[in-house]
Amino acid sequence: MDKFDKAIIASLRKDARKSISSISDEVNLSRSAVSERIKRLENSGIIRGYQVLLSESQKEGVAAYFEIQHKCPKSADIVHIFQEINEVVTCRGVSGEMDLLVYVKTNSMKRLHEIHEFIEGQNDITTITTHIVMSEWINNLAN
Repeated sequence: MDKFDKAIIASLRKDARKSISSISDEVNLSRSAVSERIKRLENSGIIRGYQVLLSESQKEGVAAYFEIQHKCPKSADIVHIFQEINEVVTCRGVSGEMDLLVYVKTNSMKRLHEIHEFIEGQNDITTITTHIVMSEWINNLAN
C-alpha cells in the first residue's frame, strides 16, 4: 500500500459514497487509476466493505424483560420503584419463583444498564434477571 492507496482510503473513510472523480481530484490521480486501486483494495481484502451508520434517532432501541424477586410482604409495596422509571411499559405480578415481570423499552443499551443498576440497588430487591428482546413477531398491546 503506497501513499495514494492511503489517501484513497482516507477519503473513503470520510465519505464512502464520494465519487471517483472527487477522489481523483483529492489524490491527484486519474479516475481510471483511482477506480483500479479501489477495486484492488477491495479484492485484496484491505477494503472489506462499506456500511450505513444510523443516527441514534433512527434506531429502534432496546426492549427487555426484568424478572424480579423482592422481600416485601406484598408486590404492591414495591411498585412505586417502577413507577419512577419512564421506560417501564408494564409491571405485572406473576406466579412462580419470581414476583414481578417488568417490561422496559429504552433508547440504548446504556440506558437499559442504568435502569438495571437502579433497580438492583434498591434494598428490597433480592434478584433481578434480564431477558433482552431479540425479535418481536406479535404485539397486541396498544402503543
